[in-house]
Amino acid sequence: MPKNLLIGLYALLLFALPSAAQQIVYGSAKALAEERGDTVSTLRVERRTLNQLYLMGGADYRIVAPDNPSFSRYLRKRCYAVRIDTTLYINCRKMRYKRYRLGGWYAPALEKQGHIFYTAQPVGQAATKTLTPIYTQKLRGEVGDAIQASGLVDKRVFYELDLKTGHSYFVDKGRVQELLSGQPDLLEEFQKETNESAEVIGKYLRQLK
Repeated sequence: MPKNLLIGLYALLLFALPSAAQQIVYGSAKALAEERGDTVSTLRVERRTLNQLYLMGGADYRIVAPDNPSFSRYLRKRCYAVRIDTTLYINCRKMRYKRYRLGGWYAPALEKQGHIFYTAQPVGQAATKTLTPIYTQKLRGEVGDAIQASGLVDKRVFYELDLKTGHSYFVDKGRVQELLSGQPDLLEEFQKETNESAEVIGKYLRQLK
């Protein structure tokens, strides 16, 4: 068989073989910032159901090591973030927005221009600003925020994670306008939006250059 044909068949075989997903776990914000994680090969990502969200709250994804219960506990309680192939997942158990907890499990993140944005349940000010007054009367104060957030279990907004401080910030319209300052056409389009949900905000964050 000609040598060139052999090389071509070998390359085709390599292309056809399924490759294992790259899985990296990060134990802290500093480790994530420095891309200093541990490579593993046993993780499974599961999308949580709507019933699970309403019963237990938390983020959209569960990441486990099916054959290693102790490592699964580490992933749930202590791990800071997990990267699987090109997707980064942030452990919401480690996240806070002001004094509000964002629940457990993992949220998918978007990495753009050196920033990390992730989607999670709206709480506090984020809940108040996301609430639709047509359906629910706006209440004031912390109690009102808590009541509003309880009705937004399946809603999502974007938060920005600052790895230097570990703090998270609600990505509101003003923040997106700052990020789009160098893209005037996209900024003009965004200024017509009236919604700060993850669906709307994400549309523009993904177009950042």
